[in-house]
Amino acid sequence: MRKKLKDVCMFYSGTGFPIQYQGQTKGEYPFYKVGDIANNAIAGKIYLELCNNYISSDVAKMIKGCILPKDTVVFAKIGEALKLNRRAITSCDCLIDNNAMGIAPKLDFLRIQYFYFCMKNLKMQTLAESTTVPSVRKTVLEKYEIEVPSLVEQEEIEKKLTLTQKIIEKRRQELSYLDEIIKVRFVEMFGTLDIPTQAFEKATLKELCNKITDGKHGGCKSEVGTERYFVGAREIYDDDVHYESAPEINIEEFEKDYKRCNVEIGDFLIVNTGATIGKSAIACDKRTEHTLLQKSVALLKVKKDVLNPIFLKWCYRVNTKMYMVENASAQPNLLLSKINATVIYVPDIELQNQFADFVHQVDKSKVAVQKALDETQMLFDSLMQEYFG
Repeated sequence: MRKKLKDVCMFYSGTGFPIQYQGQTKGEYPFYKVGDIANNAIAGKIYLELCNNYISSDVAKMIKGCILPKDTVVFAKIGEALKLNRRAITSCDCLIDNNAMGIAPKLDFLRIQYFYFCMKNLKMQTLAESTTVPSVRKTVLEKYEIEVPSLVEQEEIEKKLTLTQKIIEKRRQELSYLDEIIKVRFVEMFGTLDIPTQAFEKATLKELCNKITDGKHGGCKSEVGTERYFVGAREIYDDDVHYESAPEINIEEFEKDYKRCNVEIGDFLIVNTGATIGKSAIACDKRTEHTLLQKSVALLKVKKDVLNPIFLKWCYRVNTKMYMVENASAQPNLLLSKINATVIYVPDIELQNQFADFVHQVDKSKVAVQKALDETQMLFDSLMQEYFG
């Protein structure tokens, strides 16, 4: 049986959060911002746990705060965050900022985790107004219809989905642990920039690379079917270049700019602008030499007789201050001048190669875990489709 949300749920609005009340780490009520909802979802938490702000009941009254009860599904209702479709369930009475919304199921009709998965399946952008800044109205959501089977059926559905999601999180944890093993091995062999394991020689990256540059400044004309790719920051994650989201570009424009930032197998790529600054990959795809970089990605062509790119990648992973930008603006930028001037220790290339061999062995395990993760994710997606359409 299908029912409108307004008939089976209660709606809660967010509250404006004056800056003078922000930053408290203790209080009667957690005050979740959209970023907190995102952080919990990224961490694989169904229930809200991580919070950066708390307020007292007196402050809640003063700012006329809307108190959301436990077991309310919360989500972003405006902006780019709306498109990410991140959901979480409140674990206690709390407040949310006015860029978010909460919907609590009436328990006579809906079990909370069934409703959570139902809302997780809803692509909020499809209900958003077509404006410069996407937003979804309460009046639109109230009319949205969902399937409401018996409570017994809901319990069976949520059990299957919860178990499958737990397996997915376990797989993700395995991948994280394998990365941690590599990090520990790196520190065992080389230490950190502050405390190396030996008195290694030091050199600047400018001395250790044949070329350090960034990608094309400005846009590029898109053209389907050229098999020439315009790779930016959003394509660099999980230690790889993800071409599925990279636009294809005009061949003439590609050839005009490629010479300056010619990507080749074995080159080191690092995001040098924006929220994902420091994400990196080593070029290894057959499409590499048909890749033109955007300004947001820097290219380092290492001198492979003295510097293994895998060692360099883990230098950045272990020593995050190599890419942390002091007094960063809303759009932090790792300048080429800073990359060129960055000093690292340089162990003997044989020692670097030993570490690279270790990384290759761990990567084989990661491939197997990733395959299992992908298969479980496909199962989860098919279940969601079966139950919620």
